Amino acid sequence: MKPAFTLIALAFLLQLTAQTTTEKWDLRKCVDYAMKNNISVKQADVQARITALQYKQAQMFKYPTASFNTSIGPQFGRSIDPTTNVYTNTELLSQNYGLQGGIQVFNWGRIKNNIAAQEFSAKAALVDIEKAANDVALSVATYYLQILAAKEQVNIVAVQIKQTQSQLDVTRKKVDAGAIPELNALELEAKLATDSSNYITAQSTFQQNVLQLKALLNIDAASPFDVEIPAVDKIPLEALAEMQPENVFVLALNNQPIQKSNALKIKSAEKSILATKATLYPTISANYSIGSTYNNKAAEVIGVTQSSVASGTVKVNAIDYTVFSPSYSVSYGKISYFNQLSQNFRQSIGLGLSVPIFNSGTNRINYEQSKLDLQSLKVTEEQANQKLKQDIYTAYTNVINALQKFNAGKRQVESNQKAFDFATKRYEVGLLSTIDLITIQNNLATAQFQQISNQYDYVFKMKLLEFYKGQGLKL
Repeated sequence: MKPAFTLIALAFLLQLTAQTTTEKWDLRKCVDYAMKNNISVKQADVQARITALQYKQAQMFKYPTASFNTSIGPQFGRSIDPTTNVYTNTELLSQNYGLQGGIQVFNWGRIKNNIAAQEFSAKAALVDIEKAANDVALSVATYYLQILAAKEQVNIVAVQIKQTQSQLDVTRKKVDAGAIPELNALELEAKLATDSSNYITAQSTFQQNVLQLKALLNIDAASPFDVEIPAVDKIPLEALAEMQPENVFVLALNNQPIQKSNALKIKSAEKSILATKATLYPTISANYSIGSTYNNKAAEVIGVTQSSVASGTVKVNAIDYTVFSPSYSVSYGKISYFNQLSQNFRQSIGLGLSVPIFNSGTNRINYEQSKLDLQSLKVTEEQANQKLKQDIYTAYTNVINALQKFNAGKRQVESNQKAFDFATKRYEVGLLSTIDLITIQNNLATAQFQQISNQYDYVFKMKLLEFYKGQGLKL
């Protein structure tokens, strides 16, 4: 008796621990949380941000370029004076300023088509986030329904324990009264120990499923967590007549993320072909530049002094006259920094023509490869559509099979329940052995376990069809 009661106490302790949580999560909350916190979804989000930056970069190419530069340093020996453009042997310090840039005037739509290609890629990346979220949602729904099924099995085993304990109490009284042999009580005690062990196993399975769901949600394993347990009979399901596979497939082509992503990627590839084709033709660009220079030795005239200097004599009519020549004294001063920049200011503008003649076939190969990329994407789209159709038809077939198993299981449970009720009455009046009663009870438990599996299997497969139809996941 002691091992059995020890197992029962441990089982109920595990159940109490499992139920000590701060809040309960329903499927909708689990799915919403997973879509925001799952690692795969986060990775898809990062990739979408990268693609968005590439789209932004492509847009920037339609604007003029501009770059500013300046340099300062001394010159030694024979060099060209940057302000006068003549040779000099004077050591000097100079500084240059420059601003230059350009813009492509005509490039056969390369920039425009590249922008369009990157825009479609950015949209496809956003849809890929939705695809990753949907994949996670399906996984969440799978684990969630497994948790519900495991919880139902825990409840069934708990009922079995109560039934076995009640039978043991009645049997023990009969044994004490000498009405039946001790063996009957020992057999029920063994059955009670087995039921208790099964209870612990069911609880362990339940906790393992909870841990797997927490890992999928990216929740710490030590954090309190419990799920809302809805009545499986109350879970709304679409009418099977509304789930004809061909109709579901037509709807799924327009609402499934992978189909939307493939369509956008094909449009991106079509624009990329036009962009790469443009690189085979000449382009016209405009360029401009402005600049100025400073030289610490640059000087300008700041004053002129005129004087007369005797340069000789001249005789006129036998009279000597002194001849004076004009003399000029020029004074220089340094040109100020900003005056030099103003005086040396220069600017230019021009047009350029670039003709691709030969670059090792790079542009041509890129163009041919872009066409092959488009073909590859179309094949991928066709393959994805075929797989989607196959999955929908398979899901529909699975629903039919699951429904048939569920209906058959319902009849089996009803039959085993009647057999158990009848066997219990016979056992109470001594017309059935303990072993036979235990066998019939085990048959009932097996049928109940299988029916739980059948019911949740049917619910999940119906929810999968609803998901393909575009109705999301809800319980």
